[in-house]
Amino acid sequence: MKKIPIIPTLIVALAALAMVRLGFWQIDRLHQKQALLASFAANETKAPVALPALLPLKDQDLFRRASANCLPVQPAKWLQRGGRLPGGRPGWRMIAFCATGAEGPGFAADIGIPASDVPPAWNGGVVRGRVITLPNATPLFARMLGKVPPDMPMIVAETPAPGLVRSPDPSPADVPNNHLAYAVQWFLFAGVGIIIYGVALWRRSAPK
Repeated sequence: MKKIPIIPTLIVALAALAMVRLGFWQIDRLHQKQALLASFAANETKAPVALPALLPLKDQDLFRRASANCLPVQPAKWLQRGGRLPGGRPGWRMIAFCATGAEGPGFAADIGIPASDVPPAWNGGVVRGRVITLPNATPLFARMLGKVPPDMPMIVAETPAPGLVRSPDPSPADVPNNHLAYAVQWFLFAGVGIIIYGVALWRRSAPK
């Protein structure tokens, strides 16, 4: 019987341990996400507040109703994101970049969906609705390097700008929670890797 190769066995064992550790890390993330989703659900029933009272915005404060006075950034800056018009037709959610004063913190306002992709003639004002964060468009490579700007708060207006259709309310149900599936995948990877290596050792030691 041939001796078990030490270095390859050590490499496989370390790789399997790393994958198992990643699986348990995903289990921890699952529990954290469940607690966060519970706080989101509780926020939906809380009384509205002024947005500055929630700043700097924390994850635990998302999906609460808030209000802020939007002073549109000049020159006007608009961001368009995919949305749905009544009847399921695709449209573009119009997101304005707002200031709250000369030195106040900025925020984004989703003011609704127009029938075309032409930015509306909107001069700002008080925006009321659910608070989430502006979708982060930072490239993956920059995120890996830690070059991620702070998330900007965004209010999805419950009353759209004139001529626009209200954007769908953000819901905690839309927040993905795939950590259990990721954990199972890591455990399976570890198990399959050990089985494959075990079969390779068996074939290696089998008589020719």
